[in-house]
This record gives sequence, structure tokens and C-alpha cells, in this order.
Amino acid sequence: MIFRSPHPDVAVPDVALQRFVLREAAQRGDKPALIDGPSGRVLTYAGLAAGVDRLAAGLAARGFGKGEVLGLFMPNLPEFALAFHGTLTAGGVVTTVNSLATVQDAEYQLRNARARFLITVAPFLDRAAPAAVQAEVEEVIARTFLSAPSTGGGGATPFSALLESDAPAPNPPFEPARDLAVLPYSSGTTGFPKGVMLTHRNLVANLVQTVAGHHVASDDRIIAVLPFFHIYGMQVVMNLALWSGATLVTLPRFELEPFLALLQTHRITRAFLVPPLVLALANHPAVDRYDLSSLRAMMSGAAPLDAALEAACVRRVGCQLIQGYGLTEASPVTHTVPDEPGKGRPGTIGQLLPNTECRIVDPATGGDLGPGEAGELLIRGPQVMTGYLNNPEATAETLDAAGWLHTGDIGHVDADGYFTIVDRLKELIKYKGFQVPPAELEAVLRTHPAVSDAAVIPIPDEEAGEVPKAYVVLKGDVPLEALLAYVAERVAPYKRIRAVEVIDAIPRSPSGKILRRLLKERERAVRA
Repeated sequence: MIFRSPHPDVAVPDVALQRFVLREAAQRGDKPALIDGPSGRVLTYAGLAAGVDRLAAGLAARGFGKGEVLGLFMPNLPEFALAFHGTLTAGGVVTTVNSLATVQDAEYQLRNARARFLITVAPFLDRAAPAAVQAEVEEVIARTFLSAPSTGGGGATPFSALLESDAPAPNPPFEPARDLAVLPYSSGTTGFPKGVMLTHRNLVANLVQTVAGHHVASDDRIIAVLPFFHIYGMQVVMNLALWSGATLVTLPRFELEPFLALLQTHRITRAFLVPPLVLALANHPAVDRYDLSSLRAMMSGAAPLDAALEAACVRRVGCQLIQGYGLTEASPVTHTVPDEPGKGRPGTIGQLLPNTECRIVDPATGGDLGPGEAGELLIRGPQVMTGYLNNPEATAETLDAAGWLHTGDIGHVDADGYFTIVDRLKELIKYKGFQVPPAELEAVLRTHPAVSDAAVIPIPDEEAGEVPKAYVVLKGDVPLEALLAYVAERVAPYKRIRAVEVIDAIPRSPSGKILRRLLKERERAVRA
């Protein structure tokens, strides 16, 4: 059976994302759009609108145009919004690179996306520059990290050079339902990262859908600690806030006390979080030293949040906390608990957004299930991606012929239309909301001369949610600590293996697929 949203359908404007988000920016004048939290530097709405046009003109002057890809490798700064929407205004496509990416990570993504330019910050040049060379990126443009003058370094073009053009902004034609706006990279349900093709219409649709549950207003002050390179931070934090006329206070990296200080100093009214942040707000003693009374609403996403932890955070902070659910392939939101009083349902991901349909199917048979029965969630709606870049096989595995997106998550729905996620079919490890594909870590381990086979599973961790643990079959003597260090040298910090165990053989199916379920059962038995 098909479950439908309790909300009435909403009209999806046929407009490019940047034109939709910034439609009233110039008229908002001197109102702060983004404030750099550490320095207090302000980018007004009028400055944002003008800067986006100048940056688009600067790109156009370099010959950058319709359908070309620009890599954005930058922490949360006001300039992120300038670069993001300026690229779209020039007719381009943005691929956002994880701030923790290694040279190898960045090179793979930039090459796979065929990025022509890369915008970054000076402190990232030790990774950005070699990755750009290896990926044959034409030009690297860099800005300093804080409020010092914008300079390049290491052969990079200064970011300020993009803002020097007096030419009018380009005005290319857009077909919102066909033209790509962003190419975030996701591992999907399995395997290596893939470019998720999201059109302007996908992203605009998800904004007008999301406001049915999240009533962000122009008087909101929102903390932007979730990274803009992630679809959650990009859409639910940055674009939703700018479209609504709210003010964003950015934090380039998370540290608890600076985060709490910004909440207090800027009288933040709305905070978008992930479970590790919720855990800190619920338990850390430093929270008591700050005045968080301005907070009106908090939302957690990116990974499941336990009902008990949700309740503990609400008691500690004295503010509503709700959950939402989505995935990169859905722009990202599909479900949310409404932020209206009395609509909360701890432990659930809420109800379907407008224009969104869901099926719950038996993973073994594909047959439809009803209320109260747990199965894989399938999603259909205007926010669903068009597919994975240059990867028809992975697209066909995830997006079926009828337009249903197979999420790989197991859940059920109650009689009131509130959904709960209970498990995952997909094998991704969620470390603090970041996706860690086991296949990538297994591939690294197998390159070690002492390892003949390897498998990686998630194990629970109170702070991070999950961390990777490796099982290895050895063909030579090696200290286990050396294996941890070997992987750590070759992957981003959030992907590091935290535990390793020697095993006689990796359990596999007749087709060769690793039976991680058996390793998870073994781990649970040991912990019990």
C-alpha cells in the first residue's frame, strides 16, 4: 500500500534554485544574512545579492558557463553562500567536498564530477592543490579562513579576484526540471561515493515541502554548525534560512564551548543538530554555564535519535526538539515531526512531507506491508534525484522504473502516520552523521601486505553513534595498532577504524558478498 502525507500538496515553482532562494535578498538591504561566528563579520542580504552577481560575472569572464562543474571545498563561512549561489547564477553545477576529505578523496570527487574550477580556503590548500592537479582542475581559487584580506597562496587565485568584475551577471536560460544544480557525493546504500544528480526543481521542491513542518521565519536567528557541504546543512540550514529571510551565524568547525557561546551571544532561536550534538546538550556540564533561553526549536537529523536522549535534551535545554529524516538522494527531507506545539512524538521521524509518497516493503519478497509492520522504506516525490552521475547500474539498484527510491532503511508507521526507523539494510556506518562506506575501508586494508581479507562493520559508540570495526584475516605478522595507523594515514579522520580483530575467515555468501550480518551478530554476542 502507498502511504501519503497528511499535508495537502504544495505547488512547486518552476524556477532556478538561486533565483528562488534569493528572490527578496536585495530588498532586505542591510539585514544580516550570514554572520561569521568567530569574527563577527557580517554579510548583509544586499551584500549577498550583489556579491552573488559579481561572482557569477567573474566566473563568466573566465569562460565558465552552463552545465560546467565547480568544486566547493570550504568550511561554513559567509563566502560559502556567495560561491554556491554565484556558481548557480553563472549556470554552473556545484559539487561540495567534505572539509575533512583527504587528497585522494577530493581528487576522486573532482575528477569524477569533471570539475573545471575549485573554490577553497588557504588552510585547505595542502589538500586542495594536489587534488586539483591530479584531477586536472583548471583553476584553484582560495580565500583566507577568517577576516584577513582575501589572498590565494600556493599558486591559487585570490577569491577577491572573482568579485572584481563590473560586467552584469550572466542570465542563462534554465530548465529547472532538467538542469542540475548540485552534485553532492553519497555512498548510497552500498559501495563507493557517487555523484547524486539533483536538479533545481528537486531542491526548490524540497524547500517548499519542508516549510510544511518547519516554520522558519524572518526573525529567526539560526546557528549554522552543520556543514554546508552536507545536503542537510546546505538545504535545511543554509537555503531554507536564506529563502525565509532569517539570519545565519556560521561556525567553521564544531567545538562545544564556542558553539554554546554563539547560542548565547546571538540569542539563537533555532538550532539544527545531529545526535552527537544532542548528546552534548543533554549531558555535558558546560551547558549549565550558558543562557540558552532564546532557543525556540531544535531539530535533529542525519542519524536516528533515541527517544530517551531526545527527552533528556528537552529537559536540559527547556526547548522543543523534533526529528526529521531524509537522504542525499531526496534533497534531502522526506519526513519530519511538525514543529507545532503538541505535534511531537519522541523517537519518531515524523510524518511524510507534502507531495511525498512512501511504501514499506518486505526486504525479502518486495511485498507491501501495512501499519505497524517493519520493512524497507521506499520514497517517491519531486525531491527524489534523477540518478547517480555516469552510473546507470547504481541508479537502477536505488531508483526503480516506477520512480521509487529504495532507502535501505527499515521502519514502520503508526495509525497517525508517524514513522519510526528501526534498522538499516544498507551497510553504511554513520559516524556523527557522516557516511563511512565499509567497502572503502576494506579496500584499504586489503592493500596491506599482511592482510589477505577484511570486513568492516559498525559498532555502537555513545558519542559518535557508530564507529568502524575491522575483522581481518592475516597472512603475515603485524601489530593490530599498525593496521589502525595504516588506515588512518589513508582516509579522512571520520573514516578511521577504531577497533580491529583477527578472524580465521570472512563470512561470505556463495556469490562472494560479505555477510556482515554474521559479524554483527558475533559482535553483539561478545558485548552481551
